[in-house]
Amino acid sequence: MTMNFRPLITLIAAALLMAACNTKESIDPFLVGNHSVGLLNDSTQIKDLKGIFANDSIATFENDMSFIGSVSDIRVYDTLGEHLLTLSPTEAQDSTATISTIRIETERYQTAEGINLNSTYGDLTAAYEVKKIDNLINTIVVSVKGSDAAFTIDKKELPANMRFDMNLNIDPIQIPDQAKIKYFMIHW
Repeated sequence: MTMNFRPLITLIAAALLMAACNTKESIDPFLVGNHSVGLLNDSTQIKDLKGIFANDSIATFENDMSFIGSVSDIRVYDTLGEHLLTLSPTEAQDSTATISTIRIETERYQTAEGINLNSTYGDLTAAYEVKKIDNLINTIVVSVKGSDAAFTIDKKELPANMRFDMNLNIDPIQIPDQAKIKYFMIHW
């Protein structure tokens, strides 16, 4: 008695092919996670960007090399010219370098909690617990627990008495809920 394994092998091969195809397609290209931003992750190398963004444009911003240690930012634009991301590699002019920082430039990217560039501080605090607030010259940076993201708010969104004192310790409850997120960054 001979068994015909051809249909079984064909079925297994088709299932494996479908699983391989669904893995890449099932990744949301605009989801921001702790170790990923869309198809990028904390081990993505610069040389892989052209394949990941095959339908988009990649532009390198050349910094003035007179500054020691300068790293060229990489900007990603969609086919309509919308600025999607700004990527900072760990090393300048090294195709094997990984990405150290990603700045989100469009509201299309969002966290699993739904936070994006259209969100407010109230949305942010409803989704996350504030870990730390850095008071900078023109902005404040809000770091949250459970995320690699840091959310930037323009000081114009704050009450007048909080805008100009960089030494002021800002308590999370002092920030108005309606303050808009200017941009956010992922640091690896």
